[in-house]
Amino acid sequence: MKLPRDVTGAEAARSLQRHGFATIRQTGSHLILRRGARTVVIPQHKPLKPGTLKGILQQSGLTVEGFLAQL
Repeated sequence: MKLPRDVTGAEAARSLQRHGFATIRQTGSHLILRRGARTVVIPQHKPLKPGTLKGILQQSGLTVEGFLAQL
């Protein structure tokens, strides 16, 4: 499945929080979330570039389908 091109940083953070990630801190415009041993850094940009979103999904261990289901 293709990555969406209109996802903002806030929407990505909300989707990860629905998957059990908790906000640890925010440094500037970057939000840091953690679940267990996985840490994900999400820039608060509008919209996220496809490569950035792909990196966020790899860090989180989620699939595109699972991520989109919680958007």
